Amino acid sequence: MWRPDWPCPVRHLLAQHRRGPGDPTLRLAAPGEPGPHWRASRTPEGPVTLAIDPLDAAGDVHARAWGPGARWALAQLPDLLGGGDDWTGFEARHPVVAEAWRRHPHVRLGRSGRSLEALVPTIIEQKVTGQEAFAGFRALVLKYGEPAPGPGARAGLHLQPTAATLVSIPSWAWLGLHIDPARSRAVVTAARHADALERVAARTAGAAADLDRAIRSLPGLGVWTSAEVRQRTLGDPDAVSFGDFHVAKDVGWALTGGEIDDRELAELLEPWRPHRGRVPLLLGAAGLRRPRRGHRASRRGHLPHV
Repeated sequence: MWRPDWPCPVRHLLAQHRRGPGDPTLRLAAPGEPGPHWRASRTPEGPVTLAIDPLDAAGDVHARAWGPGARWALAQLPDLLGGGDDWTGFEARHPVVAEAWRRHPHVRLGRSGRSLEALVPTIIEQKVTGQEAFAGFRALVLKYGEPAPGPGARAGLHLQPTAATLVSIPSWAWLGLHIDPARSRAVVTAARHADALERVAARTAGAAADLDRAIRSLPGLGVWTSAEVRQRTLGDPDAVSFGDFHVAKDVGWALTGGEIDDRELAELLEPWRPHRGRVPLLLGAAGLRRPRRGHRASRRGHLPHV
């Protein structure tokens, strides 16, 4: 049991780690339902299944865990649910941000502490539609992962593949998962450096800057991938997903009334440093996104069986 000192929105915090509605590593109860929410993960002490209930009437979060990683996961639960997210020094600075913060004062950034689990699906999401990325990640986990410990398997939960398994997958098999060679090579490279990435993520000082450098030193990985991973692994409040198809346009529309590019986004967010990432977070929580007028991007058809 853990009692947060604010009305912790458990489902919202866990949803930050979900990769599409069919994510086999995370099962969230529908909004308004009592739960529990289910999560499968690989901890430094081994696999774990977590069952996490929403806040009860007393303001407590109840969690149960199964598997070798149970002790680690329960100790880390407050961080996963935003308990370590410090908003000291953040200023609204703009009336739209101020209103979003007033309406959503309990938004937090959770941290999983597990870099490879955030990095693999993020790489798969590079330069493709969400639909294609989520399908590829799901196929990868179901084929090369394993059932989660305890009742997690009955809940349909699967663990992501280990780093060793990812390295062993032949190149032709990635195509069968609808993951092209550029992305599969990047996943395999990241898996080969998994131990080093996890050591960096476990640091208590300078982890965000060090993890950024470590990720961007790997071929095929850039600022967008690094930001997406740091947001989830470390709860980095300054991580901004530059290069995202929507972020600059949505933030520009909300704060200036028009779409902007990444250069203009960097200039716009600079006064919020070291909390730049909180601005897109708050605007997203408030549903402030530019109107979508164009056609949805279609899935590519040059991969096998598409």
